Amino acid sequence: MDYQRLRSVADELMEQYGDLASKVEIRDGEITMMMSPSAPHELNAMRLRRQLDRQLTGDLVAHTGGDVEDPVLGILRRPDLLVVSEADLEQAEDSIDPRILHLVAEIVSPSNHTNDYQEKMQDYPAMGIPLYLLVDPRKGTVTVCSDPADGPDGPRYRATHDYAFGDAVQVGPWTVDSSEFKLYAPR
Repeated sequence: MDYQRLRSVADELMEQYGDLASKVEIRDGEITMMMSPSAPHELNAMRLRRQLDRQLTGDLVAHTGGDVEDPVLGILRRPDLLVVSEADLEQAEDSIDPRILHLVAEIVSPSNHTNDYQEKMQDYPAMGIPLYLLVDPRKGTVTVCSDPADGPDGPRYRATHDYAFGDAVQVGPWTVDSSEFKLYAPR
């Protein structure tokens, strides 16, 4: 099935079942519907957004929401947070072009962590996104990925830096105080 047809089916699914799922993503010819995030997940996203908001200059904004789409690659993602120019965001129609983003961030969910660590680790550099911030409240870690480029196995981030909750995390020109993040309760 071609990407435009997949996108149309995904939109129909959200219209019909949107009360059961909070977002839809497309990758490798598959549609994934996701449940609403937990309160601790959303708390961490809010705390990250608040920290970035205090540091962003010009018309850059930290935005929690919005479809990021590359139809040529057949990828539709909905990051937990992104940094983008407000002027560019204002020009966006149905989805956001990944090439205008300065940063995407994901808060790892307790049940679907491979999506953030493996699939998005391939998709985001392929989409040309310069910075990928991965906050993992399961383990109390933060990973900063940068310098996207082609590698022997496809697009990848050439630089990866790992931190523990409590560290000051350098993310491009911004610094994130990871001591503000909340660990998930043990399961």
